[in-house]
Amino acid sequence: MPTTRRRFLSWAAAAGIVAIAGDSILLEPNCPRIVRQDFFLPRWPERLNGFTVALLSDFHYDPYFSAHPLHAAIAMVNGLRPDLIVLTGDFVSVPLLGSRRKAALAAEPCARLLRQMTAPYGLWAVMGNHDVDTNRKYVTRVLQAENIQVLANESEAIEHDGARFWLAGVDDVLGRTADLSKTLRTVPANESVILLAHEPDFADEASRFPIDLQLSGHSHGGQIRIPLLPPLYLPEMAKKYVLGTYQVGPLTLYTNAGLGTIGVPARLNCPPEITLLTLRPAPKR
Repeated sequence: MPTTRRRFLSWAAAAGIVAIAGDSILLEPNCPRIVRQDFFLPRWPERLNGFTVALLSDFHYDPYFSAHPLHAAIAMVNGLRPDLIVLTGDFVSVPLLGSRRKAALAAEPCARLLRQMTAPYGLWAVMGNHDVDTNRKYVTRVLQAENIQVLANESEAIEHDGARFWLAGVDDVLGRTADLSKTLRTVPANESVILLAHEPDFADEASRFPIDLQLSGHSHGGQIRIPLLPPLYLPEMAKKYVLGTYQVGPLTLYTNAGLGTIGVPARLNCPPEITLLTLRPAPKR
């Protein structure tokens, strides 16, 4: 091969690598996409047909990288006008070096931004493993100070037009404090339940309880996805149900790709996600 041709191909390959790197660091992580999903749930009340839930997860707030997709998401979510907003954990990040308690302070600016989103039935959250491993009590207190309700092994009834469902949330699974029996103890057996659980693989356990829909994050969708290859890294309890919709026995599960990043501030073939769920009763047979 002539030297000039080899040199051209080398330059072209280098330019391609630079372009991919630039896209994965500068563009894709900062441009959330809206994913719309309709779910037909057998126990969902007819009067709540069309009820919408916006799902966001894995913010990993920092002022340099993950703040940008969160800023973009606020206007996008408010434009969707959801009935309810749910946040499935990891508001902060465990640092590689330094104080974990200091890292938890990032929850305060994160919560102030999140509170700019509005929905008639409020904002609801559960803790993620990074929240628990930094300072669970502080992260919880900061969220609640901004009127973001935190569910920790408890359920709350959401009522509309004479009908209701239950919004349940478990404490972080990896922290070994998730307790579904306690979470569901006040829920009537015949009423619909949406469960917030940070780790998606918890669906194997949740499917043994009367839960209609589990909403999770934690996986980041793989964050770096090379075509034709599996994700380069998946955390514990996010190796089975990585991204999107799954049917786990009678339970429907949705895993959100998250807004922020962890490790490297990059995404490839896995943009940050806002999920808009529209809930409907399943057709009667």
